[in-house]
Amino acid sequence: MYPSPTRRLGPAPFWALGLAGLLGGGLGAFPQGLAPAARAQATPLQQQQQPSQQQTWFTDPPSSVTFTNYYWYIMLASQYYFTVTLPADAGAGLGGLVIQQTRGADRNFQFFPNQTTAFVGTPRREGRSFPVQAQFDNASRTMTVTFPQPPQPGQTITLTLVPQNNPRWADTYMFAVQALPAGPNPVPASLGYATMGIYDTHGF
Repeated sequence: MYPSPTRRLGPAPFWALGLAGLLGGGLGAFPQGLAPAARAQATPLQQQQQPSQQQTWFTDPPSSVTFTNYYWYIMLASQYYFTVTLPADAGAGLGGLVIQQTRGADRNFQFFPNQTTAFVGTPRREGRSFPVQAQFDNASRTMTVTFPQPPQPGQTITLTLVPQNNPRWADTYMFAVQALPAGPNPVPASLGYATMGIYDTHGF
């Protein structure tokens, strides 16, 4: 029996949510002893923010990703699907995804960034497509994808990565996935890890 090619990943710790609470909820907090006049003077100062200091975060971040690969033997041509649902109360569109290989025997199999695509829906149930911009850094094994027209809260989006081939060696491969909110200085939300089993045909 082979494992199902589709896996749903559970929530991962989201450190940026705590930062969002600190930046968002903490700005209006003053010591109990602060006089009303001082409170009135301090509030505008707290609301002023230089563009270089602005940050964007999800108020309700996506917390998981579903990974799909239909061809799980070594050296086969394949496509890797990463599906993310943006909550209706996310507070920002999806500005991009960062995907980094963190485990696996083969750390040299290549991707074709210019063949990266994205669409609304799930694999084999494709809706309209989104334009993407993708860069792959082989040294860090990181694919960075941005959406010039960000998908909006409430939508389910699938990103398709195209490798040259599956890895040459059988192993369990893992990819750390982060979602970026659309806006200046985005604070990433961790979606956990996508796990991909690659098998050697000689053993069957």
